[in-house]
Amino acid sequence: MNECTLYCMKRNIDSELLKWKKRSRRKPLILRGARQVGKTYSLKTFGVSFDSLVIVDLEKNPALHKVFGGDLSASRLIADLEVMLGQKITPGKTLLFIDEIQSCPRAIIALRYFYEEMPDLHVVAAGSLLEFALQDISFPVGRIQFLHLRPLCFAEYLSAIGNEIAAEYVRAPPCQLSPGIHSALCDELRRYFFIGGMPESVKAFTDTGSLQESFEVQSEIIETYRLDFGKYAPRADKLCLNNVLISVARYVGQQIKYAKLAEGYSNPTLKKAFDLLCLARIIRKVPSADPSGLPLGASASAKIFKAILVDIGLFRHLSGMPVDVEYGKSQLLSIFRGAMAEQFVGQEMAVAQSESLHYWSRQAKSSSAEIDYLAIINNRIHPVEVKSGPAGRLKSLHLFLQTYKDCGSGLIFSDSIYAELPEQNIIFLPLYFAYSATHSIKRQSNDK
Repeated sequence: MNECTLYCMKRNIDSELLKWKKRSRRKPLILRGARQVGKTYSLKTFGVSFDSLVIVDLEKNPALHKVFGGDLSASRLIADLEVMLGQKITPGKTLLFIDEIQSCPRAIIALRYFYEEMPDLHVVAAGSLLEFALQDISFPVGRIQFLHLRPLCFAEYLSAIGNEIAAEYVRAPPCQLSPGIHSALCDELRRYFFIGGMPESVKAFTDTGSLQESFEVQSEIIETYRLDFGKYAPRADKLCLNNVLISVARYVGQQIKYAKLAEGYSNPTLKKAFDLLCLARIIRKVPSADPSGLPLGASASAKIFKAILVDIGLFRHLSGMPVDVEYGKSQLLSIFRGAMAEQFVGQEMAVAQSESLHYWSRQAKSSSAEIDYLAIINNRIHPVEVKSGPAGRLKSLHLFLQTYKDCGSGLIFSDSIYAELPEQNIIFLPLYFAYSATHSIKRQSNDK
């Protein structure tokens, strides 16, 4: 985010940063995430909790690259940075923030020496397309910590627009709310579906009250992503990357077949483009997994998978959906054939599940079955469906629960109010509870 766009925005990661600050076995921290999700803003805000904040912006001030060009001893680096920046750097009192660190790979390597030689100094870093840089260097494994920042989830969005009471309802353990509160939260969620959680888009809406203003920001962000495609070279073709990005938006909620993502390219070429967009964290791969046991990642399929976008607002823009038609639909589950709801639940679960996101697909000759997502709650696997309609029509969910009897209750997200069907081992939940209901360690267990 640019300096001129900074404003008061509480993020869930704020508490994680404070925990890192207080740890006795602290290591230099890299904040990962897609471009324009607010990494720089969050770390600058965090800097307020220190006596001083020293920012090493390696993109804005390329002259600073030479500091990392020779001896990487921590004392030498600090001495040179103090001279170059005209600021004192004091371990225990200063937050040293290295921004756009991907532009200087030796600065990433230098984090090792800050950890080994100056452990009392708080060092954080962030950057765009950081994952690409990490592939090309000898990475200091075991000497760096990571946190991941995503766009604002629904609760963060509610706080950002000034509706903290609604945010508290959404963060609380799921329960049945009054019809008035339920309706109000659904109305807010409808707006979030279209505004999304990119900080600039949310700010545009809060400043003007105009959805169209947030749409223009989304268009600018996507254009920024496309301009980055040149940095992917020679790994992938720009046109191929763009075609794959648009196609993924159109296939949210459906199994991905590389051949359908773009015409005129081989499957290996399309796979490379897809993988690079995942590496840039613009899209997220959601592999099928076997729910027989944990961890789900051990059984994740490389060939059977779905995908979601980094942000529901950017998904809206890339899908090309007619806003005037879709926004006016009475049911959230009916918007864009239910894909908006599945995108929303997926990105909320990515936060609640600490970046672990899988689904279940039964590939059988006689019949197929699919569960939208799998949630791990209190070390039990729960099937998650994003559906409307009575429980009797949930054939895949009933098959899953009958097949995997050690799994927890089925969670169904819909437009309906909260309801439990213990005889069927199913819980109906309003969409707005997607985060709190699937948090990996629930404050209030509904396990059956």
